[in-house]
Order: sequence, then C-alpha cells, then structure tokens
Amino acid sequence: MKKKIFAAIMIAMGLFAMTACGAVEDELIDPVITPEAVDMSTPAPVATEAPTEAPTATPEVLESGLMTGGEKNPIKDRKVVDGQMQSYLTGEWKDADIVQRRNMAVMIPNNPPAMPQYGLSLASVIYEAPVEGRITRLMCLFEDYDELDKIGPIRSSRDYFVYEAMAYDSIYCNWGLAIPFVAPIINTDRIDNVSYPLQGIEQGGAGEAYGRVSRPGYATEFTGYMFLDGYNKAVERLKYDTTYEAHGRFEQAFTFADEGFVAAYEDKEDAKIVRPGGSESNRGGYGSNKAWFEFNEEDGLYYRFQYGEKQIDEYNGEQLAVSNVVFKVCGGEVREPADKDYLAFGVHGTGEAYVFTNGKVIKGTWKRNSDYEPNIFYDENGNEIVFNQGKTWICCIWQQYKEHMSWE
Repeated sequence: MKKKIFAAIMIAMGLFAMTACGAVEDELIDPVITPEAVDMSTPAPVATEAPTEAPTATPEVLESGLMTGGEKNPIKDRKVVDGQMQSYLTGEWKDADIVQRRNMAVMIPNNPPAMPQYGLSLASVIYEAPVEGRITRLMCLFEDYDELDKIGPIRSSRDYFVYEAMAYDSIYCNWGLAIPFVAPIINTDRIDNVSYPLQGIEQGGAGEAYGRVSRPGYATEFTGYMFLDGYNKAVERLKYDTTYEAHGRFEQAFTFADEGFVAAYEDKEDAKIVRPGGSESNRGGYGSNKAWFEFNEEDGLYYRFQYGEKQIDEYNGEQLAVSNVVFKVCGGEVREPADKDYLAFGVHGTGEAYVFTNGKVIKGTWKRNSDYEPNIFYDENGNEIVFNQGKTWICCIWQQYKEHMSWE
C-alpha cells in the first residue's frame, strides 16, 4: 500500500455547456430522473440471509510496515491528535481545520479540448459521469486546497452531479447549468452553491470567484477558472456555514481501514487494469475517452489514463492516481427530445457496485436512500466494504452499458 504516504502518516502519529460542441452553457436543457423512475430490476444480488463473517486470518506484516486485515479494522471514532484528524474523504491524517471544513464540489470538463486540467491531483474524491455528446464530465471534491491559486477549467452543472454533491455536504461550484432541471435545485436551500452568475442562477451567484485564463489556441469555454481567493470571499459574503458540524448535514463519506492496516481482500479476484467503458468505442460515455486505471503494486495506487495517454495535472505535472476506484451502476435514460441526447441518471436507490482497491475487485451493491445520505457500498454478503486510505474515483456507469465494464 502507498509506502510513502503511509510512512508519513506513521511519523505524524508518532511511530460532470454542451461539452461536445461548446454551446452556451446556460441554454442547455437536461433531464432529471427521480429515484422512482430508476429501473433497478436487475441489481446485483443482495444477501437474503444474515451476513456471514469470513474466517479471521492472522494479520501479515508487509514490507511497508503495514498489516493486512484492514477489512476488519476500520477507522471508528475520529479524534484530534496534535492538531490533526483522519479525513472523512480519504482517511488520512490532515490538519483538523481542513478535515472539519466543508469540501467544495467543482465541475470540470473532461474532453480533449479542455486538457490539461489544473489542480485535480489535489481532489480527495472525483466523480465521473457521461453527459450529452456521450463524453464524460468530472466533479472533483476538494478539502485540502489551500496551496492552489485556481482550479479549472470550470464547466456547467447537471442535476445528477448536484445530487451526488449533496451526499458529501459540498459547496457546489459551476459555470453554467441546465436551467430547467438544475435551477429548481440549486436556487434553493437544498444545496449551497458558488456559481458563475449566468441566467438561471438566482441564488449563490459569485462573479468574484471566477475569471478567464489566457490559453492561446483554446476555445473560450475552456478558459474559465475558479480562483480560490475569490471562492473564499464568496463563501464569506454568502454567509455559508464553513464546517460540517455547523451545517449539520454531513453524515459520512466512506469507511476506511485504520492507520497501520491495509484492506487486502486477499480472497477476491485480481483487478490490476480497470476499464469503466471497456477498450472499444460505445455510446456509454466511457467509450469516448476509453478511460482506464493501472494498479501499481509498489505504492498501491491506480493510475489514470484516457484518450490513449496518461491523465496529467497541469498544476504539478503528475499523473492522476487514486487508492480506490468504484463503478456505481445507475439507472439512466435519454430524455426528449431524443436528438439532443440529454441524459438522466438515478443516483438514489440501489444498484450494482464494484470497488477496486489493493489490486482486487469487491463486487456488491450501493445504496443511498435520500439526498443527504451517503453512498454506502456493500459486498455480496451484505457487509460494508472498507476502503483503503487515500483518494477515490467514482465512475457512474449507465446500466444499459455496464456490459462494457472490464478488469483484468
């Protein structure tokens, strides 16, 4: 497991505009699919008997000094120790002020005309989902962002991303929106937002948080960035609660293996190369960027590739890498008019889930009953899946195209 990261921990503890063609963002029309409309007729099997506990194995001490058995040793009560806490989003030790403040969920384009993106390697959680044009868009959750001056480019909102942000009590950041479907959500107290003040934004407009960056050769829609000093000013002006405790909606993100442990899942199937849309072209979104993740045994990370090459953060020149990859299979549909290819995804309810961590795949289900409840992931026996500490990338997979998912 990530040797350098965990070594640092041990020392510290004491030994998703119309992306396809660049249309005007605030004129888009997007569908919304309610939990009741989701076709969940074929979810992954859920245990009908009481969950069975796997035989207890003797923990093995790895070369990194970490022990196996993290599946049975999750983080429980978080405490402040020497000014630090274990993050809700990564499980790692960070300054307590950073861990306790509300994260921001930032919309990022992910098609070739936008590359490279800036700042994504500092995101704790990345959501990816298809949008019209059958490309994917990202929503990046940042908690530890103080060293950044800007993030971007920034793009427009889709309702299913807003609903996912609610699960993390995020402050939602976007430049543009699908007015008929996003405006009824974003212009209410259901979610706090820091939005570029375009038509359709009646609440949370914050022009001070956004600006243009000179990018010779790039289309204008890929030059809009969010600036962190402006974001902080906007949050203060809008009088948003800045901590989870003060806002009172945050429940949990993931369950992580505790310090000193690796969730090894030694009895599970190997998954060293992971492809959310397979390697062939298809209409499921991921068939466009042909994204994949490669597991590195030395540091325990999954490295991200798309469009035939490494996905690099312009901020530091590093390839994006995460500890956990999740396939969240969602009911979806194309809404009328069909020729516009507007998509809807059901991100409430339940469905199949595949969690990739430590080079293994754990098959099971996801469950989320309401806007402010977290996504909880269960294995085939009904036990909650324990993630390894570090960043997580969640791919929302349209159920119609789940047959293209692959790993080896």
